[in-house]
Amino acid sequence: MAVADWEAFITQTDGRMAEVRKGAPDAAKGFGMLAAGAMKAGAIDAKTKELIALAIGITARCDGCLAYHARAAAKLGATRQEILEVVGVAMYMGGGPSMIYGAEALAAFDGLSNEA
Repeated sequence: MAVADWEAFITQTDGRMAEVRKGAPDAAKGFGMLAAGAMKAGAIDAKTKELIALAIGITARCDGCLAYHARAAAKLGATRQEILEVVGVAMYMGGGPSMIYGAEALAAFDGLSNEA
């Protein structure tokens, strides 16, 4: 999937996720707690955790993951060069499909940050 407008994609996905939260509130609450616990800064800072999540999103081919984690990384001060290095690691670990999704991740970062 090639997303042209990442902000619109997030808005659309937020609406869809709201339906899931409404229909499966206990599971959604549990997932939210898991996410908060996993992404909380500790021995690894929050920005690094977002970069890790972005790399996993690339290798898992998850468009929503690219959008949310690219946006979060940008908000936490990630640079375009850092995103490119994340793409490189993901390509190493995931091959050609990760290169395609890496390009999507870079486009998400560019569309959701003030750096590009």
